[in-house]
Amino acid sequence: MPMLTALEDNFIYMYQTSFQEHWDLEAITDYGTTNTLTYGQLAARIARLHLLFKQCGIKKDEKIAVMGRNNCNWVTVYMAAVTYGAIIVPILQDFKANDALHIINHSESKLLFISDLIWEGLDIEQMDNVVSVYSLADMKTLSTRITSKPISWEWAAEAFQRKYPNGFTKEDVRYAERPNNKIASINYTSGTTGFSKGVVTPLNALAGHNKFFVETKRIFPGGRHVAFLPLAHAYGCAVDFLGNLYAGGHTYFIGRTPSPKILLQAFAEVKPTLIISVPLILEKIYKKQIVPQISKAPVSWVLKVPYLDEVVLGKIRQQLIDAFGGEFSQVIIGGAPLNAEVEQFLKRIRFPFSVGYGMTECAPLISFSLAPDWKSGSCGKMIPGLMEARIDRPNKDGVGEIQVKGEHLMQGYYKNEQATKDTFTKDGWLKTGDLGLIDEEGYLFIKGRNKTMLLGASGQNIYPEEIEAKLNNMPYVMESLIIQHQDHLIALVCPDYDAVDNSHLSREKLEEAMEENRKNLNAQLADYEQITKIKLYPHEFEKTPKKSIKRFLYTSTAED
Repeated sequence: MPMLTALEDNFIYMYQTSFQEHWDLEAITDYGTTNTLTYGQLAARIARLHLLFKQCGIKKDEKIAVMGRNNCNWVTVYMAAVTYGAIIVPILQDFKANDALHIINHSESKLLFISDLIWEGLDIEQMDNVVSVYSLADMKTLSTRITSKPISWEWAAEAFQRKYPNGFTKEDVRYAERPNNKIASINYTSGTTGFSKGVVTPLNALAGHNKFFVETKRIFPGGRHVAFLPLAHAYGCAVDFLGNLYAGGHTYFIGRTPSPKILLQAFAEVKPTLIISVPLILEKIYKKQIVPQISKAPVSWVLKVPYLDEVVLGKIRQQLIDAFGGEFSQVIIGGAPLNAEVEQFLKRIRFPFSVGYGMTECAPLISFSLAPDWKSGSCGKMIPGLMEARIDRPNKDGVGEIQVKGEHLMQGYYKNEQATKDTFTKDGWLKTGDLGLIDEEGYLFIKGRNKTMLLGASGQNIYPEEIEAKLNNMPYVMESLIIQHQDHLIALVCPDYDAVDNSHLSREKLEEAMEENRKNLNAQLADYEQITKIKLYPHEFEKTPKKSIKRFLYTSTAED
């Protein structure tokens, strides 16, 4: 990978230049509607919001919160806030009302842009600093404390016409001068082990991402993206939205729950040039569509025959490529570890994908691999010139906590000095909380979360995520969770009820199938990793908005 440096490139100026250079290109679309904005039209709406911000009394470095599903207005608010010189506070739409209220107050947000449905459960009188609330659907005023002057979207339209009587042009795009060490956003994490914290992300971190994806030609003018990951999460925001908008690409926003049917339809119509995904999408396709194909005779037999297997695998590869639109260069997978069995199969059929590693505290990218032949099980190499990593106190196998530093680092947790102090070492490295190793070629391998690692009876390190990945591939298992009780490992399993129903399994037969799964699983595990029992769990495990299981809720389940 090329050596990169982010400090030379000012984040705000990146977009001032992008809007001017790509003025007539299509920039953003609400998928399934006729609502499309060119770069010039988006720049005009941003300028209109700037007038509204000023009329509301918003000053530099004050906070503006946005909460709702992906859409063009969400993007407009984000870009208007950062180019005005304010700080954006993206709130995951899946947060409960009480959590959202806490974030709005904790961040000291002055304006709130929110979906109408979410707003029904909130009240401006419970908000300490908010002066006005606007709808993400149509920008109408939902509530306000300002009665002394007009502060509506309609007023902003009239003010815009007065300020630009001859029309808004490229030359009118002039944004706040903000050095890269200024704050871009405060992203509240959705941790699996406790309460959310506000990650203070500098403009520099986002500039680094833009530079990396453009210089490695993953994004480019005219590129097409389907954004189905929540924009309030750092991963989708950094690439599908911010990166593609900087490059001159066109992003289509999925504003509904991205079911497989909706996604496949969008891929077929948009034909994206790059796809940003989480492992769950590919794992579901593999389990629901590919495994049934390759498990049946005569396909299973053919796959064991040299040369013949290449023909079958080639057809499956083409089916997958066509399903994703057929014109993408790569599927980038991040946000969680990819199941090892799925990864091996995708590599076997030479499917164009890559795995990265990141966290909200790094906005999020830490490592990535551009080469199609990166090592299985790894999440690539650190980005040269931008990020570095070291392994703290490695054990005899080279596994220890991954610590990182570089251009993508957060400045700390908002109004939480103790958490910030606890997260950084004295010499400035960020403690990721993840366990892993770096091999002699510089490839990074994740073994699990430091906080989720279990200790075997004889002191062995047990990584539950690795066991769960194997169990999740077994019959009638939708998802699983490995917990420890009195030195024994127990697997909680939420059954795949569709598969159970299709097979007409009784409760007794399902339990027999799980016992068979347990035996087959143990045959793949070390002695100290053996599962003593599989316990059926009646429904999906409770998850964070980014779909990670809240493990801390289930530590005592084995005793029930």
